[in-house]
Amino acid sequence: MIRLVKDDITKLEVDAIVNAANETLLGGGGVDGAIHRAAGRELFKACLAIKEIEPGVRCLTGEAKITPGFNLPAKFVIHTVGPVFINGEQGEDWSLTKCYKNSLDLAVENNCKSIAFPCISTGVYGFPQQKAAEIAVREVKYFLNEHPDVDVVFCCFLDEDEEIYNELLNK
Repeated sequence: MIRLVKDDITKLEVDAIVNAANETLLGGGGVDGAIHRAAGRELFKACLAIKEIEPGVRCLTGEAKITPGFNLPAKFVIHTVGPVFINGEQGEDWSLTKCYKNSLDLAVENNCKSIAFPCISTGVYGFPQQKAAEIAVREVKYFLNEHPDVDVVFCCFLDEDEEIYNELLNK
């Protein structure tokens, strides 16, 4: 099942929320900062404990890592690094697709029956909102064909994002 909400993702009572993280996984702005603040210092420590792939990098673009949710209502936080949008010709669509695939796979591996996604890469990373939403909805619908028992929530912060997702989901 797919649900659309306009809310603060840190308040959702789901098994896992997805964090639109940066490569360090140590917090940042936007949804990443909000999740770190709401989860508490333990989230920072858990992310710090994730082995670096290279100096300062704990998660590559398109990949995903999981930690406990600590002070959040969600049991887990799935951290994924979305692509910075350059011109649409640098593999950005594929990288964003991988964010959804890898996050959903981690949710299944950890027996999550509900997962909430923010609008990945559409903030400071500059991914066009419409295109990002199309990728998100396509990948979730594809996933739900194989895993119909999982509840997926698209959590929008902006009115414009909510309108885009509402239109896509009601086609």
